[in-house]
Amino acid sequence: MHRTLLCAMAFAVAWGTPLAARAQDPELSKLREEVRQLRQAYESRIQALEARLKETEAKAGKAEPSAAQAETAAAGTGTRPAGENAFNPAVSLILQGTLAGNSRDPGTYRISGFVPSGGEVAPPKRGFSLAESELNVSASVDPYFRGQLSAAFTPDNRVEVEEAYFQTLALGRGFTLKGGRFLSGIGYQNEIHQHAWDFQDASLVYKAFLGGRLNDDGLQLKWVAPTDLFVELGAELGRGRQFPGAEGNRNSVANAGSLFGHTGGDIGASMAWRAGLSYLRASPQDRGYGDLDSTGTGVNNTFSGKTRLWAVDGIFKWAPNGNSTQTNLKLQGEYFQRSEDGSLTYDTQAASLGTQSGSYSSRQSGWYLQGVYQFVPQWRVGYRYDRLGAGTTSIGQVSSGALSAADFPILGGYNAKRNTLMVDWSAGEFSRLRLQLARDYSRIGEPDNQILLQYIMSLGQHGAHRF
Repeated sequence: MHRTLLCAMAFAVAWGTPLAARAQDPELSKLREEVRQLRQAYESRIQALEARLKETEAKAGKAEPSAAQAETAAAGTGTRPAGENAFNPAVSLILQGTLAGNSRDPGTYRISGFVPSGGEVAPPKRGFSLAESELNVSASVDPYFRGQLSAAFTPDNRVEVEEAYFQTLALGRGFTLKGGRFLSGIGYQNEIHQHAWDFQDASLVYKAFLGGRLNDDGLQLKWVAPTDLFVELGAELGRGRQFPGAEGNRNSVANAGSLFGHTGGDIGASMAWRAGLSYLRASPQDRGYGDLDSTGTGVNNTFSGKTRLWAVDGIFKWAPNGNSTQTNLKLQGEYFQRSEDGSLTYDTQAASLGTQSGSYSSRQSGWYLQGVYQFVPQWRVGYRYDRLGAGTTSIGQVSSGALSAADFPILGGYNAKRNTLMVDWSAGEFSRLRLQLARDYSRIGEPDNQILLQYIMSLGQHGAHRF
């Protein structure tokens, strides 16, 4: 700016002088010399200031992030979001509510063919209801750490801690360490908060295999490669307190662990993609669920053993010349495959035919594919297809003849599916209204026809959502 100003001054002085004066070579030479000296003085001062700035940044460890690091920050993988500081935390509140109608009772919702996950997987209650609202508080602690709390206010007046973790800022070399309670990095949608989903509820694979979404208490180490192609690798160790694990009281460093890797990049100026592979293992002990046996009696069964889950995810985005404000398209899909081996105990409270234990193993899978198209600013339309495969299940008590398959009706072979259509309108960046229609075949028998109206309102400062 200084250089431009000096040049403009020199131009004005030189050409604003009368022609007779300009003809005097000594005077003109003197003016040129003065301009040259001024320019040299300002250039020296600018260079000195730049050197001091670099030195200060190096000492404080606050050098400006590269473009790759900026993308990582937007994805929530390490660097501090803009606006956060230790004395003025970023605070946001997400308000949600629904008006729902269902042809089948949401209170009896089960996914046939799969062990109940115990998560919040049922459709919203009929009529008006307050959906999960969320309070987020985040700030940098010092140049080395930041912290975040996400507390969920449930429709039944409970407060649940969804996330409460610290995260490093200065490990360097692309590494980030996170500790506390956090959403796992496996898959694609698991790390995305519910209010940022493209549909009101989770896909069937997340409901059946992760209880809606997986968050655990533990540690996560993540590395982002310093390359033009986005490459992210991560590992997690956790307590295994949530499905497919189970809350226990064992002295163990980790009852659950996961590995994940993601890669992605741009295709020209209008397209971008990301793909990933994840692995989760857990060791549940006495993971319980309720069922009705062949006599119609409610019984409690438990599973102890090993569970292993593989997940493949992919997402593709298109926006003309990278400008998503006018129109854009997003395609997203994930495939899960799970195996479980261990022992299954029937009727632990001896309420029906007596407590019996035997071997248990299963191989099950599921997937979903969805697309969302913003055809004009503020308006989007989307479609999602879900499919689950009950696979093969082996129950020791049934194989031995001690019990029958009718004593384990929830584990009967059934392949659930669902079709979901939605259209939403966003008045601005902080509000959204959505209409969602679904035909759900999760339960044996007649399908559940679901209609839902949803509002999402965001108050306060909120960090960028993931890619």
